Amino acid sequence: MRAAVAANAAAPARADRLLAGDADPRVRAAVGRKLAPQAPQLEARARAAAQDRLGLLGWQTLCGLAGDAAEQVRAVIAEELKAMPEAPRELILQLAGDAAMAVAEPVIRLSPLLTEADLLALVAAPPVPATVTAVARRPALSEALCEAIVGTADEAAIGALLGNGSASIREQTLDGLIVQAATRLAWQEELVRRPSLSPRALRALALCVAGHLLEGLAARPELEPGLAARLQRRVEARLTAAAPEPPAEQHFEEAAMRGDQAAMVAMLAAQAAVPAGAVERAVRLRSAKALVALCWQAGLGMRCALLAQSALGQLPPAALLLPGPDNGWPLTTAEMLWQIELLAVPAA
Repeated sequence: MRAAVAANAAAPARADRLLAGDADPRVRAAVGRKLAPQAPQLEARARAAAQDRLGLLGWQTLCGLAGDAAEQVRAVIAEELKAMPEAPRELILQLAGDAAMAVAEPVIRLSPLLTEADLLALVAAPPVPATVTAVARRPALSEALCEAIVGTADEAAIGALLGNGSASIREQTLDGLIVQAATRLAWQEELVRRPSLSPRALRALALCVAGHLLEGLAARPELEPGLAARLQRRVEARLTAAAPEPPAEQHFEEAAMRGDQAAMVAMLAAQAAVPAGAVERAVRLRSAKALVALCWQAGLGMRCALLAQSALGQLPPAALLLPGPDNGWPLTTAEMLWQIELLAVPAA
């Protein structure tokens, strides 16, 4: 009976106020669902409170429900206001800053009233970590917002950003994220589906992507013919198991995915036939050239060289040596031999 009265559009404002304090959250939610679509009118009437005391009462009731202790009640109001262009701004900001994602996310993703400054503030000081992920899913994010989200280093939020095809991620930033995706399967999955990747990004992604994602990457129509052919060969080899990847590469990649740096050092030293101390020296120096040279001498591929630099050497994306257009080594044979000789010289 109380729920029926709460949903009745003809119920007086005093009845709504009374039912907004009901012990049953379903009754309070029914009042919120009824009042929320009237929010712009109630706010306007409240501003003229001297002439419209019932309007003020209705507005106060709605504001109280927007801060209700029950998530169910707040979520009902958020659902009604999420895309309303004339919704009261103070209510939108309150709901966007809610700690419950059932309340905040619809508003963050869809409200036209949230400005870039509002969204940047949510990223800089999120009520909960999931707030940043909700911002990352908002359509048509600007470069500034994308940079702010990447700057949080929040893996879930960055994964959501990579899956947001309308987000304007700078090419340099995307290159760095592709490199970091070598040890993050969730990012790889989003990147393989991401539209409009540059040839450089596709080449880097081809090195990072896990075996079960190769087919999706190979099917992209914008791939360079040579890269498409190489990926297709890897897909066929994986399906037929006729030409499996060398076990050393598999083990090295698995160690990188686990973040097991000790295992990576041991494998690289064994395969390259150098002392573990030489590998540790390359890591300590954070030398991209030395790590690439060690992978070359170990008979590992450029994908492992990328992992050696990012997961083992902990080099920033801008400092990594990436392969050229032909997917070849970024250093000459003479340069790599010189790096190996340098590592063999005892430190002074």
